[in-house]
Amino acid sequence: MARKKSRKSQIDPATKNFNRGVETLHRHPMLAPLLYHASLIRRQKNLCPEKAWTVVTNNGDIHCHPTRRGSPEEWTYVLAHCLLHLGFEHFQTKSHPLTWNAACDRTIYKFLADLKLGKAPEEYLIASCAIARDEESWYRELSEKGVASDYHSDMVFEPERPRYWHNNFSWSACLGKGLTDAVTSAVDVAGGRSAYLGDTSSLDTTASRAKAWFISSYPLLGALASNFKIVEDPLICQRLDISVAAVDTQSQEIFINPAAGLDEYQARFVMAHELLHVGLRHDIRREGRDYYYWNVACDYVINSWLVEMGIGELPSMGVLYDRDLKGLSAEAIYDRIVTDLRRYRKLATLKGIGQCDILERGVPKWWNSAEGTDLDEFYRRCLAQGLVYHQESERGYLPAGLIEEIRALSQPPIPWDVELAKWFDNHFAPLVRVRSYARPSRRQAATPDIPRPRYVSDATAEEGRTFGVVLDTSGSMARELLGKALGAIASYSVARDVPWVRVIFCDAVAYDAGYLAPEDIANKVQVKGRGGTVLQPGINLLERAENFPSSAPLLIITDGYCDRLLIRREHAFLLPTGSSLPFVPKGEVFRIK
Repeated sequence: MARKKSRKSQIDPATKNFNRGVETLHRHPMLAPLLYHASLIRRQKNLCPEKAWTVVTNNGDIHCHPTRRGSPEEWTYVLAHCLLHLGFEHFQTKSHPLTWNAACDRTIYKFLADLKLGKAPEEYLIASCAIARDEESWYRELSEKGVASDYHSDMVFEPERPRYWHNNFSWSACLGKGLTDAVTSAVDVAGGRSAYLGDTSSLDTTASRAKAWFISSYPLLGALASNFKIVEDPLICQRLDISVAAVDTQSQEIFINPAAGLDEYQARFVMAHELLHVGLRHDIRREGRDYYYWNVACDYVINSWLVEMGIGELPSMGVLYDRDLKGLSAEAIYDRIVTDLRRYRKLATLKGIGQCDILERGVPKWWNSAEGTDLDEFYRRCLAQGLVYHQESERGYLPAGLIEEIRALSQPPIPWDVELAKWFDNHFAPLVRVRSYARPSRRQAATPDIPRPRYVSDATAEEGRTFGVVLDTSGSMARELLGKALGAIASYSVARDVPWVRVIFCDAVAYDAGYLAPEDIANKVQVKGRGGTVLQPGINLLERAENFPSSAPLLIITDGYCDRLLIRREHAFLLPTGSSLPFVPKGEVFRIK
């Protein structure tokens, strides 16, 4: 039986060569920033004529022939030609557009010949370009001589449209940034600091200078910054689909795309953003929430703090900042986001539109060792010590919300059963014991004729001292979860003198077990059902029951796989760690580990 060919092997040769040409440009330090901001459109019915290779628009779209077969070197040359049209600001209004296009082609032809990048296709060869001249001089000469009758323009004007990351984006400034990186890379290769042109691992880049600044001048994040490696490889960023930056908390790497063209102050902002994601443990505080929307909520909080602290400059792309959300926690912003998912679905983080800049990848083996510091504890300690050094040296203003969050992370988390105990204390105050002569205590032998009162509980205080338990008994509920939850409820009910508990089992149908003594909940309850999950009928049963006090709270035990619930009285939820509810809960949520 013949094996099916892999998807990679089914790619046609024309596409393979095109992709290899694009990869070459991604490695080139001068043209990579231009390529990052441009859009390659290679599909049927685009603007590229049948006999052409490419056309480029003033908006940065490069329309490529979808089926033309060229070598990787030829595609590198053709795409570089289009990028230089943008970088040299060739899109200018002239009386003879075709002649101007031909003049610009001659300038680019000479530039690429000196650069020795790629291989010019036959259609791009120009014989009379041995001397470097500017576009205006070529334009005047060609206006007198004219251009060939078979010459086709590769520059297309379109109506201007705003770029989502920058309103005043400059292609020439982007090319200038690339030229600076290329010269730096070439000098580094000549000096032996890197092995090949485009290797940024050992360069004095903007990201490396930003990291050095945090280590030397900003104690709050200096310890975290010193333990992270900066990855500025454009090919790696392309494979991971990283537009600007992302962080991997497990492998201790911060990815910054050099093609994004950040200056040093913007790099400081971006690096502080990613380091705060790590130090505030946003990856493990998600607790079952949607990964993307939780990332968006954390971005709003971090960016608001960084703007208030004045660290670097706010980049013009991938940054979520809203003054109206200032002072809110990530949890509060998340609850606001999930009420309008359609609005927030297409927001751009530093990684890209609709993506998360907190990467989830495998945990390295050395963190799994029983010896040494746990990864989570290590990050918390770095940020806590940084806060102490920052305040002692008076290095700058810190928002009160950030200080509170760092100090909260320094404290060990409260176990779920302790939080549940506090909930019982709030609803069931200790009974006041009174003395009564109705049941005298034993008489003393010294004074047998004098009766003494006995301590008894207040009978009126015990009336209505109960609560309801709505237990999800669907097939998705783990038995271990049921056992832990019922055991904790039973023990806390006994400790707080709750004589009876109203228990409802819910799966596809609600089963009323009636009032049970706390001791019977943990030992004698027979769980019924194990079908689907429908909790609302059980809640309605308790709220409408005449023999159930109107002030009694409800405790709902579920795994989160349920529909939206309407609850009109005090309530709380018991959920397993890592699960979430499909709605914003109004009551407290306790997570069982």
